[in-house]
Amino acid sequence: MSAHRYLLYGSERYALPILQPLADSLRRQGHDVASCLVEGAHGLALASVPALDVRQAVAFKPRAVFSASNVVPGFISGAKVQLFHGFNVQKRDDARGHFRIRGLFDLYCTQGPATTLPFQKLQQQHGHFAVVETGWPKLDPLFRDDGGIAQRLRQPAGGRQVVLFGSTFTERLSAAPHLLPAVAAQIAGGDRYWLLTLHPKCAPDLVARYRALQGANAAFVEPEQLVHAERAADVLVADTSSIVSEMLVQRKPVVTFRNRAPKPHMLDFDDPARLAEMLQQAFNPDPVLQAAIAGYADAIHPYRDGQSSERVLAATEALLEGQLGSLKAKPLSALWRRWQVRKSLGYWGV
Repeated sequence: MSAHRYLLYGSERYALPILQPLADSLRRQGHDVASCLVEGAHGLALASVPALDVRQAVAFKPRAVFSASNVVPGFISGAKVQLFHGFNVQKRDDARGHFRIRGLFDLYCTQGPATTLPFQKLQQQHGHFAVVETGWPKLDPLFRDDGGIAQRLRQPAGGRQVVLFGSTFTERLSAAPHLLPAVAAQIAGGDRYWLLTLHPKCAPDLVARYRALQGANAAFVEPEQLVHAERAADVLVADTSSIVSEMLVQRKPVVTFRNRAPKPHMLDFDDPARLAEMLQQAFNPDPVLQAAIAGYADAIHPYRDGQSSERVLAATEALLEGQLGSLKAKPLSALWRRWQVRKSLGYWGV
């Protein structure tokens, strides 16, 4: 394969662990890789990847742009590839959420059958994009050598069971404000070791209160380390966050607090006083729960080889070589969205 230029695009901090495995794969294949990190991701960086501003990204003239955002700048050259910034966790209805078609992408790289089939139906309906099931690059470190990062996160546990706590920023769905006293009590007890993380958009004062729980029985994990924390932990406590699905992919039990759409593969509860009881169930899952977890994991992300990044690159090459068929012109509604992207980025060049 000839060497080409590729651009990685993200607008929030959580884009970094999605894009980094893809960047590593591109570099291993000898390609020229750069990133354009804007808005909430501005000033951050991917390891060993030069960061470009918007004008530099235009001049870079990439062969393809891989986006971990809902949008992508149409004024940058190359095929536009959607990687998704999370699993479909039904925070919103389909028309406004995970399956919303904005007319900006040429290729959707889906995570598993649960997302592939709906997007294939949308592909038949719209005709201006292709769909290939590849798995999700963000999860590659779950299933291949991560350089010992997960092991180092787990080491302070000293043999104790490890619980990961994570929460979405959506106020009406967030467990973080409600479970803080119960989580603090569990940490103070010291029976288990806790890894704590919150969505980057959570209120700063709430983040500060969870950071203050760090000590011999707990550590706070930054978003860039989240996948490694998921690998290190035995059980997750969360809400309606997409990290629920990321944990279940590993066949690990998940306790959810007031999940918007609770399912048999979750242990859902609504009373903070029951946290200890729910943890006991999670660490002793019955066969029914284990079967539900395995079935859900296979539906959303059946790939356990750590090679999703490579499949994304192969799908992109197939698109560029015309192997995925011809695409219709983008809808007129996409012009408005492209203008919105230009405005948000302050770019008015050609």
